[in-house]
Amino acid sequence: MARVVVEVMPKPEILDPQGQAIHRALGRLGHAGISDVRQGKRFELEVDDSISDSELAEIAEGLLANTVIEDWKVVRPEGAETHAEAAK
Repeated sequence: MARVVVEVMPKPEILDPQGQAIHRALGRLGHAGISDVRQGKRFELEVDDSISDSELAEIAEGLLANTVIEDWKVVRPEGAETHAEAAK
């Protein structure tokens, strides 16, 4: 079994109200040096060797991310990305 991480973030052109709320709260708490916050999702999957990179991409696109408004990437424990959906 191996751990795979799927990171999902709002596309840069998409408004991120949760990130904006966190940014405002940080300012109120005295952390003035932070210029922006984007909030995303992280999924950790325990997979066996039968799960291919293309199957992981299918899972990320079909279930974990809304590809209209979110970008995603799959990262293996070694840190090597297996696939990344580029922001367009």
